[in-house]
Amino acid sequence: MKTITLKFGGSSLADAKQFIKVSKIIADHEGRTFVVASAPGKRFKEDTKVTDMLYACYNLAAAKQNFSEQLEAIKKRYSDIAEELEVKFDFDAEFDVIAEHLATDPQRDYMASRGEYLNSKFLAAYMGYDFIDPATCIFFDKQGQLNAEMTNSTLGAILATKQKAVVAGFYGHGADGNIKTFSRGGSDVTGAIVARAANADVYENWTDVSGMLSADPRIVKDPAPIKEISYKELRELSYMGASVLHEDAVFPVRLAGIPINIRNTNRPQDDGTWIVPSKKNDRDTVVTGISGKKGFSSILIEKAMMNNEIGFGEKLLSIIASHGMSFEHIPSGIDTMSAILDSDQFRHVKSQLIENIKTILKPDTVVVESGIALVAVVGTGMVYTKGVAAKVFSALAQADINIRMIDQGSSEINIIIGVDEDDYEKAIEVLYNAFFH
Repeated sequence: MKTITLKFGGSSLADAKQFIKVSKIIADHEGRTFVVASAPGKRFKEDTKVTDMLYACYNLAAAKQNFSEQLEAIKKRYSDIAEELEVKFDFDAEFDVIAEHLATDPQRDYMASRGEYLNSKFLAAYMGYDFIDPATCIFFDKQGQLNAEMTNSTLGAILATKQKAVVAGFYGHGADGNIKTFSRGGSDVTGAIVARAANADVYENWTDVSGMLSADPRIVKDPAPIKEISYKELRELSYMGASVLHEDAVFPVRLAGIPINIRNTNRPQDDGTWIVPSKKNDRDTVVTGISGKKGFSSILIEKAMMNNEIGFGEKLLSIIASHGMSFEHIPSGIDTMSAILDSDQFRHVKSQLIENIKTILKPDTVVVESGIALVAVVGTGMVYTKGVAAKVFSALAQADINIRMIDQGSSEINIIIGVDEDDYEKAIEVLYNAFFH
């Protein structure tokens, strides 16, 4: 029998009606044994996610202000679900513990984690499953990074003793002994961790869309759905802004070769998108998707005979790292080298970083430009197909879009183009039409 680990997002568990849908999905396949749950999301457009309510509650407590009304509103979100489902659950006792924590030693990550903790504990009670608190089996190191092997062995041993269980998403045990959360959307990562530890055949990630799309639907009207995408392609598209799945969720399942299936809780009949180790017919689809994001700056350095200067690139990267930054891309020529940086980070260190570059590297010129957007054309079939780059450049030229940067990875599954932010949406649309129409 195929074993399946499931993760349900906040919209899938926002109210009692969604809980009923989730329970039917779980019961529909005997192999769906381990479930990861997010905190309740929005019930309607103007609603507030429970995680955001928890952060607001923490802010009040940290400022020594009265948080009781906010905490009561959070408790009502859960008690309303329990009442409608006619399930008895002692939320009073749980919220007494939270209130005591806020009154004595409020911690931001602890408060944020309570959304998943409570929702998962209640879902376990509703389904008749065991509950597993990730604070006992998902571990972070002193640098705040996941301790993957310790987590896998500990969680795997626990799961081996369970037939069916719900694991809370989004958090684990920090090296200091306190609760530590992943970044927002981190329940996706928890789901992948559980899938690996359980040796699952499939990791199903249930959300409110029927898989991934080949472009941003806010820019391109009715973009084509992606039926199958490789781990590498997903990583590239996620990094460039595609946000159906947390980008770090790939790593745990990639280690075990477990495919991910993105599914829609509200349309369980849809096949969704399959994320796989490698596609069977890489040559069939030249471009899988197009994505991008704004908010980048570039530092262009020119220096005669740069190519003969040993360690020039290493020095540049060391200067950037010394200011607590990482680079996005490093396009280079014989006598030129550029560093593409995140504008929000760069603006805080701009003057000192440029001064260090001038002092240490002694360039002929340094030019700083901002307002850059990056657009990625991604597809494993590109490596087998002639003329892809020409098609990209021709489409942008015909649309009168100026290219400010070009970069292609050594794996040749992506071409990244830098354009003015004002041309960003137009570039996405033009490139989509070039490859999908």
